[in-house]
Amino acid sequence: MMHHAVAVASPLARRLYVVCAVMAFALTGVAQAGEARVAVASNFAPTLDALIRGFERHTDHTIAVSSGSTGKLYAQIVNGAPFDIFLAGDAARPARLDEDGLAVAGSRFTYAVGRLVLWDPAGGGVSADRLRYGEDRVIAMANPKLAPYGAAADQVLEGLGVTKNKKPKRVYGEDVGQTFAFIHTGNAPVGFIALAQILTLPESQRGTHWAPDAGDYAPIRQDGVLLQSADGNAAATAFLAFLKSGEARAIIAEAGYDIP
Repeated sequence: MMHHAVAVASPLARRLYVVCAVMAFALTGVAQAGEARVAVASNFAPTLDALIRGFERHTDHTIAVSSGSTGKLYAQIVNGAPFDIFLAGDAARPARLDEDGLAVAGSRFTYAVGRLVLWDPAGGGVSADRLRYGEDRVIAMANPKLAPYGAAADQVLEGLGVTKNKKPKRVYGEDVGQTFAFIHTGNAPVGFIALAQILTLPESQRGTHWAPDAGDYAPIRQDGVLLQSADGNAAATAFLAFLKSGEARAIIAEAGYDIP
């Protein structure tokens, strides 16, 4: 009769096997580091850059960014643009994506509340009276049909009795980023933008600004949502979780937004 030898692993061999298995698991995790594609409202793009730097210190995931007006980004998403996360400048469009089944159920949340300001980079006096009685020929603002900050500016002007057929004439940027450029380059002497945009500038370039009362316009709730195309994307899920962290909330507040 032949006897088959049975190999019995020594305790040391078993420990080595466990160590190797753990190392293999860790390496597999690194190999699975992925990318999330984020569509972001232009006013929040500089703040998003700072958030990404914080996020990438903690992970091997990477973030690719496309910025623009909330309205245009929404249209691109509806038409199948391959984004994983939408960080809108309003709450309405992420809600529509949710209702239409284009977003992951339960993923929508408010990541920031915007502050609207009237800005004069030259440092002149800015106030409600400048809008009512000033000599400015034009005022820049984002397109109210596409950009929440434009809609908010519209509400402020209407509340002050500055209708569209009165001075100053309204010059529309496609989004609040283009509006900022109009004012910063001198193509418009004054205009409505996000406070956060001014805070990206050196002190010497910040000029003067006036903040309308919060009750003069509907709150600019900026909602984020995980899109259906990202369901199962670990990088996208991890980044949305990071946006809710204390570290991220501190960055958002410092950038000039209210935290919900």
